[in-house]
Amino acid sequence: MISSVLPTYNRAPLTFVKGEGAWLIEADGRRFLDLGAGIAVAALGHANPTLVAALTEQAQNLWHTSNLYEIPQQTALANALVEASFADTVFFTNSGTEACELAVKMARKYWFDKGEPERVEILTFDGSFHGRSAAGIAAAGSEKMTKGFGPLVAGFVHLPFGDTEAVKEALSDKTAAILIEPIQGEGGIRVLPDADLKALRAICDEAGILLILDEVQCGMGRTGCLFAHEWAGITPDIMMVAKGIGGGFPIGAVLATENAASGMTAGTHGSTYGGNPLACAVGNAVMREINTPEFLAEVNRKAGLLRQGLEGLVASHPDVFTEVRGMGLMLGLKCVPAPGDVVAAGYQNEVITVPAADNVIRLLPPLNLTDEDIAQAFARLDATAKTIENALL
Repeated sequence: MISSVLPTYNRAPLTFVKGEGAWLIEADGRRFLDLGAGIAVAALGHANPTLVAALTEQAQNLWHTSNLYEIPQQTALANALVEASFADTVFFTNSGTEACELAVKMARKYWFDKGEPERVEILTFDGSFHGRSAAGIAAAGSEKMTKGFGPLVAGFVHLPFGDTEAVKEALSDKTAAILIEPIQGEGGIRVLPDADLKALRAICDEAGILLILDEVQCGMGRTGCLFAHEWAGITPDIMMVAKGIGGGFPIGAVLATENAASGMTAGTHGSTYGGNPLACAVGNAVMREINTPEFLAEVNRKAGLLRQGLEGLVASHPDVFTEVRGMGLMLGLKCVPAPGDVVAAGYQNEVITVPAADNVIRLLPPLNLTDEDIAQAFARLDATAKTIENALL
C-alpha cells in the first residue's frame, strides 16, 4: 500500500529533530555534523539566532497578503539585491525551480516583444540541473529526469559542458539565450573555468543574445563572493537564485537587467506566495549577514582550511577518494566507490554529505561553520574512509 507521503524519495533512515549551527540532532540523541546544509540551503546554519529573531518578529505581525499589495519587506530585499549585483530588478519565487520557469519565460518574451518570436531556443549543457518542472527537466535533458513524462517542453539545445566551440556552432536565428551553472552541483561539482564564462559572455554580446546564470546552488556567498560569476569579472543578463538566500525558509528570485526584463510587464507573470513578508524578512536578515567583506573573507579562509584537509584525505585514502574539486565552500570529493555508499558510511560516522553525479559526494556546509567544525569534518570523513576500506578487506 502506498505511503501517505508520495514515495518519490529514497530517504535515509534518520529523523532529525533539532539543529544547532552545523549540527543536526537525531531523535535518538546522536549529533551529526551537517556538511550538506540541506543541499546548500542552511547557509547560516541551523536555528541561527538572527534568522529566528527575524522570522519571529515578522510572524507576530503579518504572514501573508499576496502580491496584490505592496510588501515593504519584499521591496527592501529587492533593493538590497539590486545594490549588491548587476541587476536592475528582481522577481521573487518560492524555489529555484520556479526561478528557472521565469528565466525561460523572460528570455523568450524579450525576443517576442522585439519582433523575433522565432527566437525561443535556449542553449544548455550536459550534466546541468535546473529543477524538476517541465521546463527544468527539458533544459537539463537527462533521461533520468525526463523518462516517462511525455513530450518535453521544446526549445532547448543540449551541448557538452565547457565546449565553447560547440556553443558557437549551435547559434542560429532561433537562439534566444544561453543558460548555464557557473558550478554544476548535481552534475558533480564541475567548475566552469573563468575563461569559459568570459567566452560565453563575449559570445552572447557578439550574437546579441541573453546570458542566463543558474546560481541557485553556487550563489549567496558559497564560493567566497556573493555570486560565483563575480570571480570571472562578468555579469549575466538574467540570474536565478534560491537555496541560501532564505537560509532554510523557502524563497527564490530572478535577478535581471532592465533590458532583459523589458518584456515582463503587468500580468505576464505572478506568484501567490512569492516574496511574502515572512520569506523576505528572513531573506533580508540573510543578506545583512552574508553580504559583507568580513563574512566573505571568512568564507574564503575556511574554504582554504577545508580544501587543504580534504587534499590530505585524498592522499591518505586513495582507494576511497581520488580528487577534490570545487570552489569556496562548494566542494566535492571524487570517489572510487559509488557515492551513495560513501554517504551511507558517513551516516555510520555521524557526518552528512550529499551525493552527486560523476561519482562525487558534495560538501556544502553552513558558511559560518567554525574551525572546530572543520576539524570534526576531517576526523569524521577520515573515519568514513576507514569504514569503507575495512569493508573492502
